[in-house]
Amino acid sequence: MYNHSKKRRKLRLQDLDKFILEDIEGIDHPSDFIKRDKYSVLILRLPEFNNTIHIVSLAYIIENNNVYTFNRSNKKLEEFGTLDDLANILNQKVEILISKIKSYHNAIDNLEESIYESRLSDDFMQEWLSYKKDVSLINRLMFHASITMEQFFLYLKKDINYDNIVAFEDIKEETKRVFDLSRAAIEKLDNLYNFYRAKVDEKMNKNVYYLTLLSGIFLPLTLATGFFGMNTGGLPFTDDPKGTLKVVGVSLILEIIFFLPFILQNFKKIKKFKAK
Repeated sequence: MYNHSKKRRKLRLQDLDKFILEDIEGIDHPSDFIKRDKYSVLILRLPEFNNTIHIVSLAYIIENNNVYTFNRSNKKLEEFGTLDDLANILNQKVEILISKIKSYHNAIDNLEESIYESRLSDDFMQEWLSYKKDVSLINRLMFHASITMEQFFLYLKKDINYDNIVAFEDIKEETKRVFDLSRAAIEKLDNLYNFYRAKVDEKMNKNVYYLTLLSGIFLPLTLATGFFGMNTGGLPFTDDPKGTLKVVGVSLILEIIFFLPFILQNFKKIKKFKAK
């Protein structure tokens, strides 16, 4: 239990060493927990949401049961409250993160259903890239935050006599849960992209196949037209009154010769499929 009988001296900025000051002043410093003899520092870099996702950096200095926050605008330490107050605010932030990552899962599920039901929109890749970017950012931030909360929880449990340890244990577990959910969302997005590419490749292969068939239809006709269109003497069927019919017959024979391998190949596939 904490002893509040003695008048407490407020922690001052001068009490922090210069390395700690550098850490808490930098908004790009990753989540971290730093322990000193007389105080400890909890830095959390978390995603927040307005219309878009952005990063917020929070710096808390803990001295026994007293919590201070560093105001970067005026470069001052401000009294935040107690560890219970810190638990309440962190719990609120983590609950919001869980709600947001669940909404991403729902959106990804809807995107997945659109592929399975062949309702692909023209904006599919833009949507996929947007979800991938946001979820990857959440995953990176929550990876460091979950490790930091694990360290902070062990500090509260072993190094100081804090009564409401269960509150921070819940926050630790929920932080890890957000990280796990973001990782699962990334895996779903990767699988979704692989399936999407398979669908696009299948469609592309069909288009190439149909173009090949179309080219095959006109190739013998082009060959016959080019041959009999040469302005040279001695061409067959030139003086034959049935020459046109004979040329058409030759073209049909060439068409059959060209398409015979395709017909045999497809016939073998159909026969093999029926046998299964």
